[in-house]
Amino acid sequence: MSKKKILIFDDDTTILEVITIIFEENGYEVEISETSHDIVEKVTKFQPDVILMDNWIPRIGGVEATKLLKSHEEFKHIPVIYVTANNDIVALAKEAQADDYVGKPFNLDDLEGKVAKYLS
Repeated sequence: MSKKKILIFDDDTTILEVITIIFEENGYEVEISETSHDIVEKVTKFQPDVILMDNWIPRIGGVEATKLLKSHEEFKHIPVIYVTANNDIVALAKEAQADDYVGKPFNLDDLEGKVAKYLS
């Protein structure tokens, strides 16, 4: 059985390292990116089952990157979980057309739960 794939966009390397370790230990294949302007290329190449998207990310930001992805017919079905420390997370996630959201600092159990929900 092939591993479920998670693509994580975040410019915080500490967060990327922690999340990568957690999800890899749980049997997922993880790919990370510190920029989001190339989201379509990255998704085309990696074919993730779920995406974690940070709001504050270089070049185009989480909202624009998520909208870009959701505007593609072949990728709009991929669940995007928006992850941000912003107080307007609900509004931002909605604007981005994200499927769900988790506030920062996040509880790892919450994050794992959300990911599992979209992969089941």
